[in-house]
Amino acid sequence: MKKLHLIGGPMGVGKTSACGYLKQLLPQSVFLDGDWCWDADPFQVTEETKAMVMDNICHLLNNFIRCTAYEHVIFCWVMHEQSIIDSILRALDADGCDIKAVSLLCDAETLRERLLEDVRRGVRTADVIERGLVRLMQCQSLNTWKIDTAGKSALDVAKEIAAL
Repeated sequence: MKKLHLIGGPMGVGKTSACGYLKQLLPQSVFLDGDWCWDADPFQVTEETKAMVMDNICHLLNNFIRCTAYEHVIFCWVMHEQSIIDSILRALDADGCDIKAVSLLCDAETLRERLLEDVRRGVRTADVIERGLVRLMQCQSLNTWKIDTAGKSALDVAKEIAAL
């Protein structure tokens, strides 16, 4: 049975890093980061761009699900609202899939430190810190498996996801 791994959490929690390792750990895996479907400059959040990114994500995920070369389809994105997860699942042809929805979390101070380091390195802008902390709180109430990433390597987090 094909497995679909939906990995959410706030920005800076370690989704992309953990999923990179997860792809290596699981056989016949393909990995899509939702950010790759909406990498624009300037980054614009409008109804049109939100609909476009959902269409891009679901189109690619459906192609991966239908492709017999892959056993594990891994997707990560900031899925901080249950409606985002539900909308993606409704648009997928995933009837024959074992679906694991996971939220990666950590304590607020750890997230703040990680995001501050990204700001110092020029990878993110300072406004991401407050948004990330809000998303962290929102992820607590989702109908997902929860994995704490604080004090863990991305490889260790990937191993926890793989064990679910």
